[in-house]
This record gives sequence, structure tokens and C-alpha cells, in this order.
Amino acid sequence: MRRLYRRLLEHALTMERSLLLAIGAVSGAVWAFIEIADEVTEGDSRAWDRALLLALRSAGDPASPWGPAWVQEMARDFTALGGVGVLTLLTVAAFGYLRIIGKRHAALAVLVAVIGGQLLSLALKTGFDRARPDLVPHGSIVYTASFPSGHSMMAAVTYLTLGAMLARVHAPLRIKAYLLSLALILTLLVGASRVYLGVHWPTDVAAGWAIGSAWALACHFVMQQLQRRGEVEPAGAPR
Repeated sequence: MRRLYRRLLEHALTMERSLLLAIGAVSGAVWAFIEIADEVTEGDSRAWDRALLLALRSAGDPASPWGPAWVQEMARDFTALGGVGVLTLLTVAAFGYLRIIGKRHAALAVLVAVIGGQLLSLALKTGFDRARPDLVPHGSIVYTASFPSGHSMMAAVTYLTLGAMLARVHAPLRIKAYLLSLALILTLLVGASRVYLGVHWPTDVAAGWAIGSAWALACHFVMQQLQRRGEVEPAGAPR
């Protein structure tokens, strides 16, 4: 009986630590977004935004991005990784994979996380309605408002969510680390390319990363809680 009590206590303490860590991480990311949004709405970020954007342009010719033509082409390739088409294909592919290995509820959770993130992105863009950079020609076609960066936010939402979800399917630590590292690198590359192509201010990208990470972390935490309650398939190897 004493052993059972000790195990229950240890389990409760572990859950409490996980809850505190999750709340802290989500709160920190949301706080970062709020701080950036405050700087943007008050106009305090204008000088930094201009300086960083122009730093990626050729000296004396703001219309020309830094580096040779192949760097510009690579930036367009990276920015496409955060586009609606690519992210939709990846989400559908991950959904199909999780269904095939028997993770039906986990597959549904991926759809909810990504679609919810997209709706949140559109709502924030409509609310802030920030104009796109006008210092340099745009290296990519844009249709929506500038703040926060939809590509950066959705890259964080999609890649971090998929990375965490797939990492829970595979037991070896090296595979988990690889998947999460890859998700982080892709997210950073997408955001950096948006500034390089002149279609976003740096604060747009930073805000997109912050709120996208907050959403991905929140969805991941909810997923863990549902797994503990048995409402979602537990983490583990494919069946």
C-alpha cells in the first residue's frame, strides 16, 4: 500500500511539474508576442525594422537583396516551405501517416492544431492590419496584412506540432531530437526568408514565431493531457 501511495505521489508531482512547465512556456511565448505587438502599435520598432531590413540589401541599392542570384532563388524556396500549399500537403501527409499506424485521434489533433492556427493567424492579421514594407521591392507575391507573419506563424504551428507528434511516435531519443531540430530549423528558415525577400518587417516574423510557438505548445500540452486520460492514443511505436 505504501509503495502504491508513493507511486501515485510521484506521478502527481511529475504531472504538476509538466503542467507548470507547459504554462510557463506558453505564457512566455504569448508575453513575447504581446511585447512585440505593443512596440509595433506604438511605432517604437520602426527604426529597428528599417535597419534590419536594409541590412539584407546590397549597399547603395535597396532594390537588390544581398548575395548572388542563387541566394535569392534559395530564399524563395525556403519561403515556399511556409506557404499554404506546402503546409497543407504536409499536414495531409502526416494525417494519413498517423491514421495508417493506428493513431486516429492523434491524426485528428494535428488537423485541429493546424486549422486552428490558420484561423488565429487570419484573425490577428485582420485585427492589426499592418502595411507591408515599402522600403524595397517585394520578392514574393503577398495578399494579406503584414503583422504577424503568416508564413512564420504557420511554419511554427505546423512544423513544431508535426515534429512533436512524430517524435512521440518514435522511442529512440536521437530520433526525437532529430525530428524536433528539423522542425525548428525549417521554422527559422521560413521566417528569415520573409525578411530577406522584403515582404515582412523583422518584428512581423518575430511575432509570428512567438504566437505560433505558443499555439503549438498549447496544442501539444492538451494532447498530452488527453493521452493521460485515455481519450487519445498513447505515445509509442507504430502498430
